[in-house]
Formats: sequence, structure tokens, C-alpha cells
Amino acid sequence: MERAGNAMTGNNGAVRVLVVDDEVELAAAVAHGLREEGFDVDVTNDGKDGYERARSATYDAIVLDILLPGMNGFQVCRSLREAGVWTPILMLTAKEGEYDEAEALDTGADDFLRKPFSYVVLIARLRALTRRVNEGALAPVIVGDLELDPVGRKVRRDGTDISLSPREYGLLEVLMRRAGEAVPKRELLEQVWGQDFAGDPNVVEVYVGYLRRKIDRPFDREDLRTIRGSGYILGKPPAHADTSGG
Repeated sequence: MERAGNAMTGNNGAVRVLVVDDEVELAAAVAHGLREEGFDVDVTNDGKDGYERARSATYDAIVLDILLPGMNGFQVCRSLREAGVWTPILMLTAKEGEYDEAEALDTGADDFLRKPFSYVVLIARLRALTRRVNEGALAPVIVGDLELDPVGRKVRRDGTDISLSPREYGLLEVLMRRAGEAVPKRELLEQVWGQDFAGDPNVVEVYVGYLRRKIDRPFDREDLRTIRGSGYILGKPPAHADTSGG
């Protein structure tokens, strides 16, 4: 089963959200705030139940805490992705949870939000996640012989399947959607690692290296390039670009 939530599928056309958090009062408050903004909300305080609900029903987004009974948030997220469920997931992390944030993204979460958080920011993040689905972000992306399937989260080159980690996949998706354009490191950090990422920015170079070893070298290609002073580009760089950085 491979599916993602289709936005505007709840009652009366409302965006349908599943909130999974064992803090009963917080979960209820989040649900109330979202309903006030017009969202259709289901709530569960158990990770196992959240996983089963997310697999059996169609949601447009999932708000997922980490510390949960039954299954923790990382297990829920990873299991959903392995089951082919690609509903956007916004994971709630601790205030000083840099490692939580990294693991959230590595297990397949689309974004994270640190506790305590502003409801205004929560709502904005959810709207951004569901808007990507509405705007056709699930259509296949093709750059030359490189193909990316956002629904199945699969990548193929020249007919060969390529296995990528969730973070590698996210980085490649951004670069493919902006093929032929130099994407600055700052933008890649914000879009792939999240706006609140406080780790080493050189992580981008590390993951670009991982991608090159998977999408370029086995196929004798050099499509993923470093543009000195500008960022990274997938595809043919402009004639004036300085690619001496790699």
C-alpha cells in the first residue's frame, strides 16, 4: 500500500489531521485550536493506535509526539513509511532536542516543531505541509534519466532503483524540483533539515556526497555539482558558473 493524504478530504472539505500525543490536555488543546481554524481533527494518546489509524484512514497530515505508549513517535513514523503511507508528518520534539529532530527527519518526518510551540506556528506548518499536496507536489519529477516518485518515495535512474535514506531523498527532491538552478546551502538546510535546525551546516556537504555516490558515480555521471559561492545544482550548470568546488 502506497498512499499519501489528499488535502481537503475531511468533513465539509476540511483538512483532516490526526493528533497523536500522550499528554491528554495538550492533545485536547491542540485539537481544539485546530478545529477553531477549520481543521477536521482525530486524537489518540497511544502510539500503536495512532499507527493503526494512520494506516486505515486517510489523513492530510499527522501531528506526532515522540514519547508515546505502545510505539514511540520514531517507530510510528518509520513503520508508516515502510508500509507505504506517506501522509505528511509534523513531529513534536523537545526544546533542546537536536538529536530528536535529526532522528525525526531520518525516520521520514516531513517537519518538526519544538515544544513548547505557538499555535500560530503549528497551524502555519500544517497548512504548508498540506498545501504542498494540493499544489501537485505528488506528481513524478523527471530530470533526464533520473526519476523521482513522491507518492512511493522511490528514485530510479536509467531504469535502476536507487535506495535513499529519508534525508537523502528530501535533499534530492529539492534539487530535482529546481533542476538547473543553484540552490543555496541555507535554503537546503531550511527545506530538508527544517527552519529550527541548529546543527552543523556542513551536514549539507556530507549528504551531497552521499547522493553523488548513489545517483552519479554508479552511472558514470557528474550531474550533482557544487557551484562555488552559489550552492548546489542538479543538471547542467550555467555557462558562467564556477564548478571548481566539486
